[in-house]
Amino acid sequence: MAFTTTVITGGTSGIGKETALALAKKGHAVYLLVRNMEKGEQVRQQIITHSKNNSVYIVHCDLSDMESVRTAADTLRNSLMAINVLINNAGGIFAQKEITKDGLEMTFAVNHLGHFLLTNALMTQLERGQARIINVSSEGHRLGKPRFNDINWEHTPYSAMKAYGMAKLFNIYFTRSLATKFGPKGISSFALHPGVVSTEFGAGLTGFNKTLMWLASPFMITAEEGAKTTIYLATAQRIDAKSGKYFKKQEVAATSATAADEKARQTLWELSTEMIEPFS
Repeated sequence: MAFTTTVITGGTSGIGKETALALAKKGHAVYLLVRNMEKGEQVRQQIITHSKNNSVYIVHCDLSDMESVRTAADTLRNSLMAINVLINNAGGIFAQKEITKDGLEMTFAVNHLGHFLLTNALMTQLERGQARIINVSSEGHRLGKPRFNDINWEHTPYSAMKAYGMAKLFNIYFTRSLATKFGPKGISSFALHPGVVSTEFGAGLTGFNKTLMWLASPFMITAEEGAKTTIYLATAQRIDAKSGKYFKKQEVAATSATAADEKARQTLWELSTEMIEPFS
């Protein structure tokens, strides 16, 4: 791609920021979807300064608010004829159960449904750009089980790790569905585990979950290291044949057996489509 337009969520900190900076250095026009516009502008200026690339832009987008996601997609559709790379990078793990203004459990909304709505709303631009869609998942998906009858944890005691694991599992289902449905239209999709990255991610955890993060801390890598697989998937040549796959350390990796469940994959797509219908 001689000229590449890239859209990324969660680009103001951690691996998202490192990814945005690296792609700006490679000459991409980078659109940062940000919740905090003041912080977004600061990061935009930093990326411009360090990349010497003025084609860095910010668009407001709160992934926990489906109306905000739809508005962000409308802004991008009005600004861009085509998108070449979409990086669904933003995510979060929440110590306590939170419900969004749309009545959704926060982990599910931020990690999955917001990105599902964003991606589908931008599909015309993605098709025109023969795009790569990159979903930042996690090895945490191995903790996940699809709870389609209890997405909001109303009938099961809430667990931050299990909610996060389910959302990361859904990232893989989403990736495989995109490859199946839109591969014939020239779109490729990839999921990845960035590594256990030393960032502010998970800072609000308490109790046993906080202890787990502490135990993992000696094995954590930098955000710059954690961004490498995302950058690889956004820029590597001749990887479209691996569309739908899950990557670690820039190589195809095995997922959990649950992540290979075709029926669950299809159910998630149908449920998510129904849930975003009021905002489509």
